[in-house]
Amino acid sequence: MTVLRIVPNIATDSIEEVGNFYSKLFDLNIVMDHGWIVTLASDQRALTQIGIATEGGSGAAVPDISIEVDDVDEIYQRAVTGGHAIVYGPADEPWGVRRFFIRDPSGKLLNILSHAG
Repeated sequence: MTVLRIVPNIATDSIEEVGNFYSKLFDLNIVMDHGWIVTLASDQRALTQIGIATEGGSGAAVPDISIEVDDVDEIYQRAVTGGHAIVYGPADEPWGVRRFFIRDPSGKLLNILSHAG
């Protein structure tokens, strides 16, 4: 048996608003739209992972979703320009990531990160 994919589902009354947030901030495209559920994706492949935590590191809250990007500072600038409140960071963490936290329109706490060098 092989896990092929793990998909976080975000409950919302405003699929369009939440979808626009993710598509604009992370350049994601709609790959499925049934009206009641919309799936966004990039063209990149990723490892299947689940994080299990007692805290978010450095005393931060456990984020609902961690999103690794190739340039965290670019996404940080998009978030600031888009008027999204930064909840934490940006910070260079002792375990080798640069990251910041924001909330999506549904209230989910997002850990946006890049691994150092």
